Amino acid sequence: AWSVQEHSITYRLLVLLKPPRGHSFNLEQDTMDTLLPARHSSIHVALECTCSREPLLGDMLCFLHHPDNKLPGDQSSCLLRTLCTGFYLDVEKIASWAQVLVRSAWLLLPESRHCQLTVLPSSRSCRFQLTGASEMNIFTDIIFAVQ
Repeated sequence: AWSVQEHSITYRLLVLLKPPRGHSFNLEQDTMDTLLPARHSSIHVALECTCSREPLLGDMLCFLHHPDNKLPGDQSSCLLRTLCTGFYLDVEKIASWAQVLVRSAWLLLPESRHCQLTVLPSSRSCRFQLTGASEMNIFTDIIFAVQ
């Protein structure tokens, strides 16, 4: 979605997160029985057995049946270490991770010489402001979801 005001444009982007191979996302509803989608649901990250696919995948070992100390450093569950608290997706960690990723990518773009990217405070999404030589401000709000 997007909207235009007198001196600003706001873009709202929905980014769907997909679990990496060997993981699945499971929605755990809060205990309230309501007809509306739960705003305070938790996304449980489950490890899935990939043993039957190991011969097909080559050097990828099953996260579920191989202890972390037997997995190569690049194969241990980076998702669980980076974006989760325990076995649940942590929206604040996801927002922080995405902010660092966007900020790093921005520096590689030619536009970074003409516009300034500012990360705006937000713990549940990623909010950015682009300011340049023109009087127009561009705001971007990235919202994360799972299917």
